[in-house]
Amino acid sequence: MEKNSKNFSEKLTNQLNNFFNKSTQNEYRFDLPDDNSNNSSSSNNLSLEQMQEIEKISEVKNIFPSLEVSIEYIKVKYNTLINSDIILREFTLSVRNRQYKALLLFVDGMADSKLINDNVLHPLMLRNRANIYDGDQEQVVSEGVANNITVRRVKKFNLENYIMSNLLPQNNVKKVDTFSAAFNGVNMGNCVLFVDTIPFAFDIDVKGFKQREVSSPNNEIIIQGPQEAFVENIRTNTSLLRRIVNNENLVIENVEIGKLSKTKCTICYMSNIASSALIAEVRYRMNNLEIDSLLSSGELEQLIEENYTCSIPQVLMTERPDKATKYLYGGRVVVLVNGNPYALILPATLADFISSPEDTNLRFQFANFLKILRLLAIGITLLLPGLYVAITDFHQELLPTELLFSILSSRENVPFPIIFEILVMEISFELIREAGLRVPSPIGPTIGIVGALVLGQAAVSASIVSPILIIIVAITAIASFAIPDFAFGFHLRLMRFAFILLGYIAGFFGVGIGLFVYVCVLCSLKSFGVPYTAPYAPVTGIGENGFIVNPMWRREKRADFLDPKRKTSQDHISMKWKYK
Repeated sequence: MEKNSKNFSEKLTNQLNNFFNKSTQNEYRFDLPDDNSNNSSSSNNLSLEQMQEIEKISEVKNIFPSLEVSIEYIKVKYNTLINSDIILREFTLSVRNRQYKALLLFVDGMADSKLINDNVLHPLMLRNRANIYDGDQEQVVSEGVANNITVRRVKKFNLENYIMSNLLPQNNVKKVDTFSAAFNGVNMGNCVLFVDTIPFAFDIDVKGFKQREVSSPNNEIIIQGPQEAFVENIRTNTSLLRRIVNNENLVIENVEIGKLSKTKCTICYMSNIASSALIAEVRYRMNNLEIDSLLSSGELEQLIEENYTCSIPQVLMTERPDKATKYLYGGRVVVLVNGNPYALILPATLADFISSPEDTNLRFQFANFLKILRLLAIGITLLLPGLYVAITDFHQELLPTELLFSILSSRENVPFPIIFEILVMEISFELIREAGLRVPSPIGPTIGIVGALVLGQAAVSASIVSPILIIIVAITAIASFAIPDFAFGFHLRLMRFAFILLGYIAGFFGVGIGLFVYVCVLCSLKSFGVPYTAPYAPVTGIGENGFIVNPMWRREKRADFLDPKRKTSQDHISMKWKYK
């Protein structure tokens, strides 16, 4: 009986194991098995570094002299059996009554078909004066007369040079000798010409994809100034800078970021103004980013700023070419990212986030009044809710008696503590603000107005919050909209909650300690080697970069904390028509 019971239990256990382990016994593979099992097993044993080295070697493979081999390699890399927009146009090229096999590679939708037909295929395929000469004819490079003797320098026929200089009537053509460089050109909208027997290819600029036209800025309102904004095309953005700067000292360097995306970026600066150390630092940081992809200026900002743990923005962003040009003439560096309409301005100080391009267009009295309003808005956004909580809980004696009685009577029927009231209202307003941004634009303003009115009135009627708290939250929200820079305004909105908690815990003492720590953090920050609170801490020459806007005739010196090559921006007496 015991043996039978043991056998039965063993059989039952085996059946249960087979049943529950059935899914793990069968392994399904969705890739094709290799012919050589030894090779597959050895490849599986390769380390990650070895695999990366193999990928790097395959990426920089040189172009083959044989066109057939190159075609097979291109078909494998671009998956032409699956991809429908990759065009491989094979044709016969005529050069001096000789014919060569050729291939044109481009992406349908990114290249201009008319440019390809008129400036590439037409002169290469059809008979014309450029390609019907005898093959033995030589090319005259230079000719001159010396001592009544004609000196003529002749160069023998060379196929690749002849195609480059005689058969491609396109304004931008360059030679590439690796497949990676050729594929970069194709992915950017160019077409690449491969010719049999030639170990390199011709990268021809024929971009023709659709793009947004230059229009007014969407997020930076212009009062007085040019109604133009950056777009997603990097070459359009550089042309906007070139047109406004109008000086040959403007240097625009190209940098590729991203192992997979190979995003085109540009470093723009005035070579006769910007500091060489600043340019070298920007170039060093951007050339030492080991990432797969870069899609926006916001991502690049987070990758090149020094203190990434702090929410204080250390790089200034703008979509206005006139603002970027103003900082270029001041000795800054401007970085553009392909596919993003925002430029990065490096370095950035605290005064830059309070300034607006309109300050230089307005009279200095108007600009200084607006700057005082912005400083007041920063103080209200950061400290007003925390001070209200501190006064209500700890320092009631600071209030006039009538105002204190009014606050107490308004809060008489509210069953919640002050911290709960203000957090509920602040979070509710942030939700309304976020909802207004995410919904379609015709509905957004309606949600903001109706939501705030209905929610505030209903909260007061239900005795959840007091009426004076609604006033405090509304004033704080309005003040936050007066800050010119979105990132800096977002940072102040976030820090506001920290000061609310400090005011609730320790009153004025907590707010004072928090403000002291906040100022210390500001003074310790640096943006590309420049102190964040310059030119006031440390105290240096203010020049054009202070909080107070000088009259136009007094803006003589550039900021010395940037160490510019040209210290002055205008003569000591600029209005010589008035002061001789």
